[in-house]
Amino acid sequence: MELQIDRVPSPIGLVLLVANGTSLVSLDFEGYEARLHALLAKRYRHYRLVEASNPLGASSRLEAYFAGEVAGLDDIPVDTGGTDFQREVWGGLRRIPSGAVMSYGQLAASLGRPKASRAGGDANSLNPVAIVLPCHRVIGSNRSLTGYAGGLERKRWLLAHERARLD
Repeated sequence: MELQIDRVPSPIGLVLLVANGTSLVSLDFEGYEARLHALLAKRYRHYRLVEASNPLGASSRLEAYFAGEVAGLDDIPVDTGGTDFQREVWGGLRRIPSGAVMSYGQLAASLGRPKASRAGGDANSLNPVAIVLPCHRVIGSNRSLTGYAGGLERKRWLLAHERARLD
């Protein structure tokens, strides 16, 4: 499987975008290449990354997001793979509007699975398309920032960039 990769400079470090020609399949950060490759290998087993410029227009839309167009990522096509439950959770992330936050329990309840907050958190941690599927908008029930595969400083920056209220 040949996948396209682009590297986008951002205020929170170099962002790695991977597309399959029709959809974004991965978005991760420089320094997290091992995670990116592990998720891609689990999904595709054999793949090859080929340098590409602005695959699917996603790179320019990500740059616009960092420039302040925070809703510009909402309709980028994604293909996440994963289990049915994981895809359900990741789809739920897209319904959290920019500037809003939701607890893991609220996310689970919004999916009609109020007892699945821990499982939802596990799925959230494996989100292969960070920022576009905004797992950074999920916080602890006590309004604290908990877990983010890209690091809590990035999560804090993304929420501040989107002007999310944590109080």
